[in-house]
Amino acid sequence: MRYAIALVMAALLLPACASNRPAPAPAPDAEAIPVLPDLAGVLGASRIFTGDGADASWDEIVARSADADVVLIGETHGHPVGLPMAAHLFEEIVARRPGAALSMEFLERDQQSIVDDYLSGVIDRKGYSSLARRTASNEPPGHRAMLETARENHLPVIAANAPRRHVTLARKEGYDRLRALTDEQRRLFAIPAEMPSGRYRDDFFELMGSMMGDGAHGEPAEQTPEAISAQRQMIENTFRSQSLWDSTMADSIGKALDAGRRPVVHVIGRFHVDFGGGTVQMLRQGHPAARIIVISMVNEPPPQSLADEDHERADFVAYVGPLPDQTGN
Repeated sequence: MRYAIALVMAALLLPACASNRPAPAPAPDAEAIPVLPDLAGVLGASRIFTGDGADASWDEIVARSADADVVLIGETHGHPVGLPMAAHLFEEIVARRPGAALSMEFLERDQQSIVDDYLSGVIDRKGYSSLARRTASNEPPGHRAMLETARENHLPVIAANAPRRHVTLARKEGYDRLRALTDEQRRLFAIPAEMPSGRYRDDFFELMGSMMGDGAHGEPAEQTPEAISAQRQMIENTFRSQSLWDSTMADSIGKALDAGRRPVVHVIGRFHVDFGGGTVQMLRQGHPAARIIVISMVNEPPPQSLADEDHERADFVAYVGPLPDQTGN
């Protein structure tokens, strides 16, 4: 979990695509589509359980995902097994549900027209990479493969996230500052009607606090009350920006549902969706009847049984092994 929150923090101090596909798009002409590990290799390097601890088969996860309204794939960014698993899952969902859509945390709403231009062949791969600022670090092979599956099947890709500049403004100046912007500016984000709560908020505050200090509950040891109060306010401000992400992504998914897309497959850092995280909470606020499946890609070695701490983490918990450079979580 400490590893996951570190990624969240790095992004806070990251990024989302809806579109109509009027005509087949040409094949990419600038960069080769990455070759991912085949499904047998991915499944051989992982193990999947249901959230209550039962063994889960690949066929089960595919069937339940294809039958859902929303599939939230909580991943660790850049994982060499988890992301190929997500890409294979999306491909199989598309084969069963031609009305699916892909939604991504890692693209922001003001990039939507760039994504649409690529999918419809207005720009080539080189133009897309340049305009959308895609690099090997922010578009790993699994993400690229999912984008290409959507392109090949003429499916929308939703740039789901709020632009980073607005997330930063939320952290520094608050939601009232965002509300004062123009209608055109406000369409790029969705301010929460109600802030996330429960374990999600508690975990965020505890983990952020533990990164800032070494005292009880993350509060710095042997600091003045004023210093502790300032730290808590900093965490509160950061949670406000985190919640703008959650709200905007939930709103983007909801708009795709309202447009008739099923299922909407949203790829996101797993802290946002684990244990009913902020994105899940906000999606359920706006679309309480939606059938949501959450899949959490846990970057730990595959165990013989579901770890106690992972019970009810998600509908499906996939252990995909540690990141190659991961020394601890």
